[in-house]
Amino acid sequence: MKTIKPPRVKKLKWGAAGCGRFTEFTFIPNLHLLRRSTLNSVFSNDLKRAKFISEKFGLPNYFNNYADFLKSDIDAVYVGSANNHHYEEVIKAAEAGKHILCEKPIAMTSAEAREMINVCKKNNVRLSVNYSLRFHPLILKAKELIDKQMLGKLISINLNYNFDMPPNSNYRFVKAQGGGPLRDVGTHMIDLLRFIGGEITTVNGVMDNIIYKGEVEDFTAAICNFKNGGYGYFNVSFNSKKAFNRIEILGHTGTISIDQLIGAKNTTSKLNILLESEARKTFRKRANKIFNLLKSVQKSFLQNEEPLITGEDGYRNLKLIEELEGKCHR
Repeated sequence: MKTIKPPRVKKLKWGAAGCGRFTEFTFIPNLHLLRRSTLNSVFSNDLKRAKFISEKFGLPNYFNNYADFLKSDIDAVYVGSANNHHYEEVIKAAEAGKHILCEKPIAMTSAEAREMINVCKKNNVRLSVNYSLRFHPLILKAKELIDKQMLGKLISINLNYNFDMPPNSNYRFVKAQGGGPLRDVGTHMIDLLRFIGGEITTVNGVMDNIIYKGEVEDFTAAICNFKNGGYGYFNVSFNSKKAFNRIEILGHTGTISIDQLIGAKNTTSKLNILLESEARKTFRKRANKIFNLLKSVQKSFLQNEEPLITGEDGYRNLKLIEELEGKCHR
């Protein structure tokens, strides 16, 4: 009797544009954990850096010419370059028929983001954005409890993402390249507020240089109005050496706190749940947010389906950033 072999499982062939530390120490190692993905090519404007990354990970191709990079044997592109390069690199990748995972924020302006989304739709490619906090199991549990109204009416969500990073030559300190904590990590906070609390109607806040003086702020704080009621608050900074970076969700009949999740990599996070007339419950979970995101993106790209995080999410987050920046007049 003839044995029928199962069909070969297609692998998603990736290229990585941008060879910074996140690509080297986070994206590539986590991509290698996926059995249905492989990294074939890397691109950097610095050919020596591209060569170094390709040799470190045993990759077949490296380029400092983006057009040649897109012609290599790849199905999808991770755009991990500086913020001011996202627009051009996403547009060209879409026109070359590649699915795209773009770093946050998606672009320098919401107008650029809208054009990127339209070009991807025109070329029938999928566009996702790296908002990995959504993929932590404790975040998903918190959202589930809110959606089931276990906390009663939502009053507020409080997020903090603070760490110390003195000014240096990195693009995060160059305004023209999309630097500053609001665009670097504040975009994560805005996305998480939208994911947990729902769409945001208005945002107000402050941007300041409290510790470090430079062309970008070192501190931003904001308060948001949720469309369905309640408020969201976040603060982000490059100036705090010992920050707790907690998540606190306050409802009429219950409260949630999450520790050791924001700003932490592959650590054990702790979820506390305190509901009316119930004893405190505590859950601990260690999770790899980036791996979970990449696994989800891989599935959507292989099946040509809409990813869980879309270009529209990137656009809406950037619109709120622009609104806040406009009100702060920096």
